[in-house]
Amino acid sequence: MSNWRKIFGYCVSDGVPWRSFVVAVIVGTILNLINQGDALLSGAHLNFTKIILTFVVPYCVATYGAVSYRARAAPRAAPTAGGGF
Repeated sequence: MSNWRKIFGYCVSDGVPWRSFVVAVIVGTILNLINQGDALLSGAHLNFTKIILTFVVPYCVATYGAVSYRARAAPRAAPTAGGGF
């Protein structure tokens, strides 16, 4: 199986999307309150690109962490008999 296929499989398996979504909602909300809290409370103009990216970036980071862990924890291919190079 190619590496890209394995990576994609890890991205969509065993609850990774759900956990990444939860992380994105929590972290994204906190970061949006920190970065645009004054605009939210005063009714000023909001930057929707920043709002979207503030949720997308934590999702990507959480997914990357899960995928990199699973890729390292996956059983490696057994060495060939004779141990030759």
